[in-house]
Amino acid sequence: MKIAVFPGSFDPITLGHVNVISRGVPMFDKIIVAIGENASKKYMFSLEQRLQWISETFNHEPKISVESYTGLTTQFCQDKGAQFILRGLRNPADFEFEKAIAQANHKLAPQLETVFLLTSPNTSFISSSIARDIIKHKGDYRPFVPEVVRL
Repeated sequence: MKIAVFPGSFDPITLGHVNVISRGVPMFDKIIVAIGENASKKYMFSLEQRLQWISETFNHEPKISVESYTGLTTQFCQDKGAQFILRGLRNPADFEFEKAIAQANHKLAPQLETVFLLTSPNTSFISSSIARDIIKHKGDYRPFVPEVVRL
């Protein structure tokens, strides 16, 4: 069974995340959308809210589950029997950042492979931080997030 973990904070989940996850579905038997929790990080939305949004977004897709975790992503992957980490790339800066993380993860867990998917052009400019900024300033955030993310 080919299991991938798609880790992130998803604060909030965006259409860019949805694009990458949806395109990963045919590649894997199971995708675990994993919300990493960092006690020193300040989130705009609660863990419960983020779990609910992701679950509702993918409730039609039996291959996708959502969980939260603390600690190293590689340990979470090993605990779940995952062989792959799925990541999306929007631009060259993402590539450099993600490449370093993938290489560190490979050093920690050589059996894990990181799979990169380029985001589709229509979502490549979207990030959670942009969505949060628009929400914070009471702008129209709806073109950036799934329909279930309604405040």
